[in-house]
Amino acid sequence: MPTDSEVPASHVEIWTDGGCRPNPGPGGWAALLRLGARERELSGGEPQTTNNRMELTAAAEALEALTRSCVVALHTDSEYLRNGVTRWSAGWVRRNWRNASGDPVANMDLWRRVLEAARRHEVSWHWVRGHAGHVENDRVDRLATAARIAVEQRL
Repeated sequence: MPTDSEVPASHVEIWTDGGCRPNPGPGGWAALLRLGARERELSGGEPQTTNNRMELTAAAEALEALTRSCVVALHTDSEYLRNGVTRWSAGWVRRNWRNASGDPVANMDLWRRVLEAARRHEVSWHWVRGHAGHVENDRVDRLATAARIAVEQRL
């Protein structure tokens, strides 16, 4: 039986999206995880939130859903998410979760959650233009919208 270090890492493709209407307001998030031919959809919502919080929640939920260390290609239409992870977070951590202006980082709870979940994996972060005909991005957009509408109906 091979050890964990001898088992090849799974290559997982993830697409995420989140939003709310109005912003702030009721919101929804969604993720599509694909491992070979297997797919899993995740979604949820909040009664009072922001677009950025839903984008971060989608990424955190998707990465946390992986039960073992994986090589992940995460696709998002949120430059906020991608830039936060790939460009800004190292400075935030170095400055004790303060931004360049010295103020506390907005959405710090979710940034910490995303970064902690990503640490278990080898993640590459890919930006895609939203509403531009990317099949999987359009799919998670529809799922996030449905989750937001479900939240609105419960209000």
